[in-house]
Amino acid sequence: MGSRRDRSSEGFTLIELLVVIAIVGILLGLLLPAVQKVRESAARSQCINNLKQIGLALHNYHDVHRSLPPGYFASGPYVDGANDTSPGWGWATYILPYLEQGNLSNQFNLGQPVQNFPGIQTMLKIYLCPSDIYPSTAFAVPNAFGTTVVIAAPSSYAASCGPDASDVADPTGLGIFYRNSRTRFADITDGTSQTVMVGDRAWADSEGIWAGAPAGAMMYPGPRNRWRAASLPAPGLVLAHNNFINIKTDADGGLDDFSSYHIGGVNLLFADGAVHFIRSITSDGQDHWDFWALGTRAGGEVIQSLDY
Repeated sequence: MGSRRDRSSEGFTLIELLVVIAIVGILLGLLLPAVQKVRESAARSQCINNLKQIGLALHNYHDVHRSLPPGYFASGPYVDGANDTSPGWGWATYILPYLEQGNLSNQFNLGQPVQNFPGIQTMLKIYLCPSDIYPSTAFAVPNAFGTTVVIAAPSSYAASCGPDASDVADPTGLGIFYRNSRTRFADITDGTSQTVMVGDRAWADSEGIWAGAPAGAMMYPGPRNRWRAASLPAPGLVLAHNNFINIKTDADGGLDDFSSYHIGGVNLLFADGAVHFIRSITSDGQDHWDFWALGTRAGGEVIQSLDY
């Protein structure tokens, strides 16, 4: 009489193993997007927190100095906005004491050129968006001939000098921050809730720094920007303008535009201290013109359709 085999003592058959592998693959396929979504949600929240802290620091600076800091400080007359930016310290350096970075700020003499101080190589998490892709240490910022002007830490944020009509290297701007600007909140007659101060500008697209605009330095595309021949003069290292958002087809590579690696848009800090997410704008249309309007401090425009 034959003995009955106990299947519990046997391993999986090939078909059973393939079925299990297929089920695990399906589950992983369903789980991975959810994990990525949670991770990006956390990164976006941290970015919002960074910008809110920056906004609070800007407001505290204004309370003490009766104006916002300059986009960047240049002590000499305007010539070309590229080689005449010295000492070049930018808005993000001026607010360091209000971001619990007083010890770092004390290392700098704001009357001397940016490149004289190794402290500008300090990596600051407050100026780095978690969704961005940036180097782990300070990087070389070159001039137009490829010679290093300064070694400086990266930044994921830039301040708005105005709409498209305001170039980052202009002597003045229609926005809040520009060369030697000293904008007061009272000057923002468009309303602080309708005027952009600072926002995402991904280092992976535009290799900005937080320290300022060293004379003769150039900003070049980041590793994710395919427009390798594009460049901006020194003020572009700390300034952007309200033109497009996350554009990948602009002739200048979108270097002077806001950008991020959040899904579908950027976080922007407004003058009232609020942070809003605005979806990508890559073509002309009413949203584009509205976004221009959000760049002016006293343009008198009416926002018609942009949702923020």
